[in-house]
Amino acid sequence: QLVESGGGLVQPGGSLRLSCAASQIITNIPIMAWYRQPPGKQRTLVAQSALPRATNYESSVEGRFTISRDLANHTLLLRMSSLKPEDTAVYYCQARRGPNTYWGQGTPVTVSS
Repeated sequence: QLVESGGGLVQPGGSLRLSCAASQIITNIPIMAWYRQPPGKQRTLVAQSALPRATNYESSVEGRFTISRDLANHTLLLRMSSLKPEDTAVYYCQARRGPNTYWGQGTPVTVSS
């Protein structure tokens, strides 16, 4: 089970930290990622964490977003800074192990003045 939190309304240039709490030890999950789905658009990959330490980012968030694993709290984090209106979307946490893919329910982020 994955439960996201931390979304909300933020002004352009602001920051947010999203959290994805997992019901199991995330050191055992090979791939965890954040996706987002803007209104009326498809869900796309934002950032990915692959064990042991690989990360990759969608080009528009490179340098502004940071994905990390809080192993002590079994939580996937997404630190977002210099937010832009085009970052507005519902953000989803994903976990993949073998043939199985798990999704959270999403947390909405709105960037607006």
